Amino acid sequence: MAYNNSGNGSSAAVVAILVIFLIIIAAVVFFFGGQFVGGGGQTKKVDVNVKAPAVPGKSP
Repeated sequence: MAYNNSGNGSSAAVVAILVIFLIIIAAVVFFFGGQFVGGGGQTKKVDVNVKAPAVPGKSP
C-alpha cells in the first residue's frame, strides 16, 4: 500500500505529465516539422502566364 507522505505519487505524476508533453511535441515535429524547417518536400509549383493587354493601333 502507498503511504500518503512518501511523495512518490506526486513525482510519478510530474514524470507522467512530462512524458505526455514530450510525446505531443514529438508528434507536432513529426507532422509539421517539414513546413517549419526547410520547407519540406511538398512544394506546389504554380504556372502563371502573364501577358500585357494588346493596345489597338500599336505594333510591338
